[in-house]
Amino acid sequence: MDTSILFQETQLGALKLKNKFIVAPLTRMRADQPDMVPNDLMVEYYSQRASFGLILTECSQISPLSHCFPGSGGIFTEEQAQGWKKVVDAVHEKGSLIMLQIWHNGRAVNPSQIGGQQPIGPSPIAIDQNNFLANNEPYPVPHELTIEEIKEVVQQYKRGAELAKQAGFDGVELHGANGYLVDQFLRDGSNQRTDIYGGSVQNRSRFCLEVIDALAEVFGYDRVAVRFSPTGRYNGQYDSNPLALMEYLLGELSKRNLAFVELKRHGALEYFIKNNSEDKRIPPAQQIPDFFNQLRKFYQGNLVANDGIKIEEALTLTTSNTAQAISFGVLSISNPDLPIRVKNNWEINQTIDKNTWFFGGSKGYTDFPTYEQQINVSSS
Repeated sequence: MDTSILFQETQLGALKLKNKFIVAPLTRMRADQPDMVPNDLMVEYYSQRASFGLILTECSQISPLSHCFPGSGGIFTEEQAQGWKKVVDAVHEKGSLIMLQIWHNGRAVNPSQIGGQQPIGPSPIAIDQNNFLANNEPYPVPHELTIEEIKEVVQQYKRGAELAKQAGFDGVELHGANGYLVDQFLRDGSNQRTDIYGGSVQNRSRFCLEVIDALAEVFGYDRVAVRFSPTGRYNGQYDSNPLALMEYLLGELSKRNLAFVELKRHGALEYFIKNNSEDKRIPPAQQIPDFFNQLRKFYQGNLVANDGIKIEEALTLTTSNTAQAISFGVLSISNPDLPIRVKNNWEINQTIDKNTWFFGGSKGYTDFPTYEQQINVSSS
């Protein structure tokens, strides 16, 4: 199997990647708490994966109210920025690039996680699920953001970007997927506003575009990316016409010359969603059947494909120019040296232990060996 295309230098906006392998943003929850400061274990984890052309960090919250995952890092204090700087410096020293994924969880949180405060969202609609991170409590009805409050949140994103730039990141990726605040504004299942931020696809896209414009004021558009999961159901999400939404949104983003748009198929996160036989809505795979090819038609810039992609599909997507690069999630967990393994046709570690994805220490986090380490251990 000729994999040489995956090792071509790739220009994504202002970023020149040494190959087409990207570490997908994965919420691993190992930061120091309660201050949400990245630590030495995270420095080790990210620097282990420097053979990838680009690393996207786990989501980093922009305010205390946006804190959903215990153990996730923040980007709203100087101390957090200094913690991230250690990560950035270690990755740069090993020859890779790194972008910070920046986010606000919106309604996807319980008051117990944010000091008893009420979560916020585009509309007073609760997630119709229980929160496995908060003792399986039901999600509460969020406070509907006023227009003035929306403007304040946009500025929180901008401040987060300023701190990310201070920490030395090569850019930022806006988390617009998986049912968090940006995604909540985008989809009509969670956004039922009647003002300029709700109703039409143009209005529902407004918040996302305003945040991207604010991030670009700090980094420039060519160092800003965004991640979408238009058919995903995680965090109770649904949209009645995701294809129409993405046609408009990707058209607007084509005008902005971003570093890239990362598109996530429904996939790994569905593991955390209980099947509901009463759900009569169109299944995700039927809403956009030919996912990457259909969405490619709407976007003129760089696309990064994500979720459950094996090497064979990565070759198909990049050879056809459907995607300029591929972000690997699960495979990057168990293969810190994935690009090296693929280049040398070495065995890929298929180990999946969901019990160590979140929380904990080094187990399932920094203890996966490279292929060469694995061989040395087995031969000794």
